Order: sequence, then C-alpha cells, then structure tokens
Amino acid sequence: MRIESPREFERLGALRVYGLQKVYELDAGPETPENASDRDVVRVVPTEALHAIESEMAIVVPVRNERLKLIEGVLVGIPHNCLVIVVSNSPREPIDKFYLEEEAISNYARFTQKKILVVHQKDPHIAAAFAEAGYTDILGSDELVRNGKAEGMIMGSLLAKLMGRKYVGFVDSDNYFPGAVNEYVKEYAAGFHINGGDFSMVRISWHSKPKVVENSLYFAKWGRSSRQTNQVLNRLLGHHSGFETEIVKTGNAGEHALSVDLAMAIDYATGYAVETFHYVHMLEKYGGLLEGGESANDMHRLVKISQIESRNPHLHEVKGDEHVDDMIAASLSTIYHSRLCPESLRAEIEDELNRRNYLKDGEQLAPMRIYKSLDRMDFDVFTDRAAPALKVVGEKSKKPATV
Repeated sequence: MRIESPREFERLGALRVYGLQKVYELDAGPETPENASDRDVVRVVPTEALHAIESEMAIVVPVRNERLKLIEGVLVGIPHNCLVIVVSNSPREPIDKFYLEEEAISNYARFTQKKILVVHQKDPHIAAAFAEAGYTDILGSDELVRNGKAEGMIMGSLLAKLMGRKYVGFVDSDNYFPGAVNEYVKEYAAGFHINGGDFSMVRISWHSKPKVVENSLYFAKWGRSSRQTNQVLNRLLGHHSGFETEIVKTGNAGEHALSVDLAMAIDYATGYAVETFHYVHMLEKYGGLLEGGESANDMHRLVKISQIESRNPHLHEVKGDEHVDDMIAASLSTIYHSRLCPESLRAEIEDELNRRNYLKDGEQLAPMRIYKSLDRMDFDVFTDRAAPALKVVGEKSKKPATV
C-alpha cells in the first residue's frame, strides 16, 4: 500500500491524534523500494509487511439478524491470514437463526480453509466465564451477557487475546462491498505498520457513502451523525488545547482496530456511543487533563490514534432517520457527561438536540452505561471457563491449544 504520512497531529498528554491519511495505491508491490525512507511524504507499506501484521490480527464481526449472503460477503473480504471472530446475537427461537449462521459460516470455512471462531453472545458458558472472572457488570438480570454491539465488541476483544493475537479489528456485518472490507483490514495493517506501538488505534474514514438522489448515484462525503460528532469532538479538543482544530474525522468510526493491549486498558460505552467514547475516554485517561486518579499513572506511554481515508465507497443497510438521531444523541451523551466537557459545550449539545426535537423542554440527556476496562478481570479464569463455548471452524491443522 502507498499511503500518505500523517502531516499533523494534536498532542494532549500521552495521547496523540494523527490527521487523516490518504491512500494513494492499494497495492504498492511485495517489497519496500530501495530508496524508501521513514521521512517520505508518501510511505510504501509492502505486501509482506501487511501480511505479517494480518497474521497477528483478529477481525471481529458482530452479527444480529443479518442476511446470510451479506455475512458471507463480509467474510469474503477479510484477508486469509486474519483470524475471524463472529460474535452473533441473533435470536435462537422461534427460529434458531444462530444455527443457520453457524452452518453457513462452517460451510464457507470448509471451502476457504479460513480460521473462523463462532460464538453466541448469550452463551451461558461465556456468561459464567465473565462472572467467575469478576466482570459482572456486563451481565443482565438473566445472568447472561447484555444485548448490544459494545458487549459483542468486548467479547471479541477478549477472544482475540485468548487466541494470542496482538491486534483486534472490527468490521460491521451489514457491508455490501467485500472489496471495502478487504481495504479496511489492509488499512488497519498499514496504520499499525507506520504508527504502531503497544497502545495504538486505527480508525477508518469512509471515502464516500453512496445514495440515490434524483435517480442518480450521489457519493456523499459525510453522514449526518459523523458530521455532528466530529464537530463536537473537535470543539472539546480545541477547548483543552487552546487552539481550534478539525483533526477528528472519525468520531463514529465503526470500522476501527486497536492493539489488544489498548483494548484491555480502556473503558467501553454501550449502544451507538461505543466508538465516540473511545476518543472521550482516552482523552480522560491519557490526556493529562484530570488531576490525580488512575490517569496520573498512564502518562509514561504514548497512545496513538491514526485516521485513514478509505478509497472504496461504503454501502450498508439504511436504517432510517430515527436510527441517525439515536446515534447522534448517544455519541454526544458521552461528551456531554464527560468531566472534560465545559458548560458552554454542554449548552451547545442541548441546543442541537432540542433543535432536532430529540429532547423536550425540561428533559436531560441520559448518560450511557459504561463498562470499566477489561484488565480488571481475571483473564486466566475467563479463558478456562469460556473454552467450551468456542467453536473454531476451518484450518483444522492449527487448532490453538487454549480451545
């Protein structure tokens, strides 16, 4: 891959947010050119380097009631060297849709010899593993893992660690373009290659989001939720740096990857807030802006957020205006309720949600549920108890000893 070196970044404490990087060539060849340098404006990441990182990466695909052909298309796009972790929360009755998913994925793996781990979010073995490992907040009143994408992401991150992977990436299961999925994963690998470290994250900014306008395709640059969230996050950063900025372009990036060490160290928000909360929490924990507490112990490491602009258009399921409003409200809630949010910005958030008729007079924006970092749990206990719930299909000769 031939990709632009980051030209700018914002630094607050130990947190460094890099500006958007442009991809100039998806395949730049198998080897690094002889005259290549780390100081080049455009960097070459050879195919071999991408493959090496992909072999250390797990890609988590959260699934809930998606069409089987759509799930298969996403799997087609994930590079072969990656471990695929499908975390399904599809219903088991009156029709067992998870069984249908598992059967379709197993059949796909038989033809491709791709290693795929399939697990259901409501599996009682997984719930018991969380309980015995001391991470009970994720369990609902039925003593099973709660519903939600964030809960599936938490499970996927733990399973990536259990399977010995260094990086974990996320790809939504409603993506219509396998080529876009393939590009996202390679951009994860390129981001880790250029800006990597034990505590690093790569977030994808879609090149375009096509929709039909007056019987023609229109390739929109920003979605309504992304535009709003990015603006408010930049206002938050600017407030604390003292300089106006437009550095954040990926406030709602569902397509993102991070080192497993970082995945274990950060908190998670529920619902549509999970991606935006990554920024807010890392700013709280690593930004050096809050006195005392745990954050004082985290200033010795450099935490990097890379943002890469994809080249494939992104086409996924359209879920309506109410879905967009819910995404905006959830995302802004994580900023609104942060200890770093100034009163002036809280007032702007309230005005925006009132303008959208999301809040009525006298109503307040509800806080999102927050799950504390996974490094608080007993991982060895979780590994022992979770093993019976895990089914690895494909690549039979390399079944890991822990499963």
